[in-house]
Amino acid sequence: MIHIALTALLALTALPILALMGITKYHLAGENLAKYDTPDIPVTFDPEKPSDGMADVEAWLVENFVMPAAGNSGAGQKLTEKRARFDAVGLSREYEAEFKPATARFGDVALDGEWTLVPGADPDRRLLYIHGGAFTVGSPQSHRAIITNIAKRTGCVVFAPDYRLMPENNRVDSFTDCKAAYRWMLDNGPDRQDPAKTVAIAGDSAGGNLCLSLLNWVKQDALRRPDAAIALSPTVDTTYSSPSIQTNLATDTMLRPIAEPISKLPRSLLLWGGWKINKISPSSPIISPIFADLSQLPPLLIQVSAAEVLYDDARRYTNKARAQGSDVELQSWAHMCHVWQVFDDMLPEAHHAFDEMANFLDKHNF
Repeated sequence: MIHIALTALLALTALPILALMGITKYHLAGENLAKYDTPDIPVTFDPEKPSDGMADVEAWLVENFVMPAAGNSGAGQKLTEKRARFDAVGLSREYEAEFKPATARFGDVALDGEWTLVPGADPDRRLLYIHGGAFTVGSPQSHRAIITNIAKRTGCVVFAPDYRLMPENNRVDSFTDCKAAYRWMLDNGPDRQDPAKTVAIAGDSAGGNLCLSLLNWVKQDALRRPDAAIALSPTVDTTYSSPSIQTNLATDTMLRPIAEPISKLPRSLLLWGGWKINKISPSSPIISPIFADLSQLPPLLIQVSAAEVLYDDARRYTNKARAQGSDVELQSWAHMCHVWQVFDDMLPEAHHAFDEMANFLDKHNF
């Protein structure tokens, strides 16, 4: 009897543990993405050393990312201060463009944003640009350098939505806002309600994540798909399983304050914590677009630095999408920081990247 009782007790104890292990493996972690580490994709632009401006960028990153993240007391900077600092970067410069406020409305969603209009821009050629900022900071104003460079080189008009940010809002709220912005932009230009002739989507970092998630949603809902899309240093895997999170930690000054704590967490704790914070499974295609069916995507350009922690996110996504028949071009630069394109006033490599974007969009008739 004692033996039977002990066996029953052990079974009752093991069941919750097995259930937790099963949920962690099959619901939170998703498929094993290591199979997309091959084939190897060589670095596209690999000079022996970066331009001289990269040293100034690194110093700026230490002053504006590393030191504020640590803080004098170790508590780090306040989110309001970080948001103000991000916006100040974009607002401190003058651009050869008009920035026109607008409100995108679709269904029960209404969100502010702004059009970027360069001289001679065609209002029927529209690009939705989704800013980055780890889903917690950033705005259309903070990313004006990237947006204006794209607009100048392509002659299109660009709408940048000011989507809801965390932690005040849910992670999925940002995706909901971007869906509404895309639907609205299809039929609304900067001056009047009018269907677009050509459409593209682009975004960087967290905005690159939202851009790729939009491509999945557009396909699922059988909407008009973009003529082309561009993702700059996108995060595609919210389970954070890419090897470069560890291997490139020392060379990614911008993301190291975020990535280093993540890299030290046990896998199971990271997955369960992500589920609690985001209110959705980390492997859901809504927030981790690499877990979606990546067939039949529009022509897509991904740009990434070979030195950043998200490098393998981009390579894995590219390999999976290509294996499923989609046209994805991956361009990588050695020595660059995360989203180096924003440092167009310091890095010639930023202008090289913008020229490649313009060539890609032109090639696909945008």
